[in-house]
Amino acid sequence: MTARKVLVTGATGFLGEHLCAELSRAGHAVRGLTRSRSAVLDELGVEIVRGDVTREDDVARAVDGVDAVFHLAGVVSRDLDDGQRMMRTHVDGTRRVLDAMAAAGVRRMVLASTSGTIAVSKRDEVLDETAGSTEELVAGWPYYVSKIYQERLAFDLGATLGLEIVSVNPSILFGPGDRRMSSTGDIRRFLRGQLPVVPRGGINFVDARDAAAATAAALERGRPGERYLLGGPNWTMKEFFGRLARVAKVRAPWLELPERLDRLQRAGASVIEHLWRSRGKEPPLDRISVEMAEHYWWFDSAKAERELGFEARDPSLTLHDTVAYLRRDLDGDL
Repeated sequence: MTARKVLVTGATGFLGEHLCAELSRAGHAVRGLTRSRSAVLDELGVEIVRGDVTREDDVARAVDGVDAVFHLAGVVSRDLDDGQRMMRTHVDGTRRVLDAMAAAGVRRMVLASTSGTIAVSKRDEVLDETAGSTEELVAGWPYYVSKIYQERLAFDLGATLGLEIVSVNPSILFGPGDRRMSSTGDIRRFLRGQLPVVPRGGINFVDARDAAAATAAALERGRPGERYLLGGPNWTMKEFFGRLARVAKVRAPWLELPERLDRLQRAGASVIEHLWRSRGKEPPLDRISVEMAEHYWWFDSAKAERELGFEARDPSLTLHDTVAYLRRDLDGDL
């Protein structure tokens, strides 16, 4: 692999820190555009540019002199009130990065998107990159809507500007290092006994370290204009809860509601969410999370395995490392 100088936006995020470590090990000179510093990036020797992807001057400074961009900056939230902020960051921010790249002569971007732009279904089916957009299905979930628009903008504007855009689309990220609880918050709620009901849907998850390795590989091996799903096992939520309970040595939820009570469950979650948010607190349960868990997020990562060399580790190891990290570094009461 040819050593390059690369920019990672969102470098202090869960995937961002693992990616910076992967790129540094490969010999690349890494610059991070971030709003804050982190001990992980300092230890890796990452050059930090303080700023935000929504500010033109910050992006121009960050892009100047690099050979390629890994665009990871984002906001992860299931709160409807954060919808506009996610659109500004994911769509407007991506536009600014692409424009700055074109002005600076930087031709290649690896975009970190999500499997939710491709692989979500109401049925227990396994999808791949040929599946159509999930726009209609996720219309009530602002995070995924904003990511669909981000992807669309990146490919369309990138083509207009003569840029090479490669998208990696990981499922929910687990593993150690999620300091902000952007992806592993549901596992923390599980460990605290705040998820009493077994949803009817299916989950796919991927270790953040494996996703980082594939994202780094996409710099040279990814084909422009292509998307690559990165995931691990396709489990029902019941199987996932059971396996997580065995790893964590806690009791799994046992209550399975019939399909006819789905609407009642969502209504109850909405009430809980409203009460907690009205008090300025993060709710243990929310309507969007309940709705998402009733869907199937299953897919096949064969394309990424063939073209990027992606390999997912044993999911039990990922769950073990996630639980160990949460208990050791974040919550002594888990």
